[in-house]
Amino acid sequence: MPISQTMLPEFDMECANTRKVLERVPFDKIDYKPHEKSGTMGWVAGHVAGLPGWCKETFTRDDLDIAPNGKFEPEPIPQTGEALLAKFDKCVAAGREAMAAASDEKWMGTWKLLMTGKEIMAMPRAAVYRSFVMNHLIHHRAQLTVYLRMNNVPVPGMYGPSADEPNF
Repeated sequence: MPISQTMLPEFDMECANTRKVLERVPFDKIDYKPHEKSGTMGWVAGHVAGLPGWCKETFTRDDLDIAPNGKFEPEPIPQTGEALLAKFDKCVAAGREAMAAASDEKWMGTWKLLMTGKEIMAMPRAAVYRSFVMNHLIHHRAQLTVYLRMNNVPVPGMYGPSADEPNF
């Protein structure tokens, strides 16, 4: 079985769980942050929404320079729930398509992250998918669930029940 086919069920499950969290982001609290060093809820939600799209970057390119002109420019923060979910759905579709089409050789090939031409990291795409895409997504999704909890927004169950959704 090709590597892509073994990884797509995980991608689909994690994206379904992520969508449940993004659907609950309260846009009247989009500027909330629990600490001065923390990103805002809007920034975290926008970042989470875009991360599945990193699969497209990983499987359709050999490298990505996140600051080709010398300055990193983050994407604009979606300003409505509809815009947030539209971004997420677009990124999921593009990421899934690129991942599904990737050969085993592509999975094992090296991918590089650059910043202003300087190599930040280089590793096999399989490792990029696991660490830079999925673990990164899960990390920030968990951060977003903490923001939800701190704002009394019910947190969905993902790997089982949550305090707000005690039943499977």
